[in-house]
Amino acid sequence: MGSATSASGTSSFSGVVSDIVILVSRVAVGVILFAHGWQKFFTNGIDATAQGFEGMGVPAATAAAIFAATVELVGGALLIVGLFTPVVALLVVADMAGAFWYAHREAGTIFVGDGGYELVLALAAGAALAGALAGGRFSLDRLVFGRKRSLSPAA
Repeated sequence: MGSATSASGTSSFSGVVSDIVILVSRVAVGVILFAHGWQKFFTNGIDATAQGFEGMGVPAATAAAIFAATVELVGGALLIVGLFTPVVALLVVADMAGAFWYAHREAGTIFVGDGGYELVLALAAGAALAGALAGGRFSLDRLVFGRKRSLSPAA
């Protein structure tokens, strides 16, 4: 069974599969971030989050708690719909770098169950990839801002 081939040399089927994988991955990262932001704002509260940050040695703990909660809640929601994805990705990577540095680097393990950094690494990588792809075909970025230039070099 033959398939149509795009100008980039990929079949239209593999292009659709890639677009769906990008969508599912972006939404999954967004949902996880949203849940963590919700937890910081509404389950634990900013005061308790700031106290936890202070205990980890985070400077300006209240400001950092507000930043982290906002990036995770609002940024997670924006990743879910794929809006302002490159900017959100940068903020998420910064947030996860802080989480790694202050909460996980001294754990001595990658495993999250032992205090390791696997979750923050996966979230940072997923957000960075979504940002590099400008949200993908199935995103509000694509709808609002149109098609972005390909990341691959021109032939």
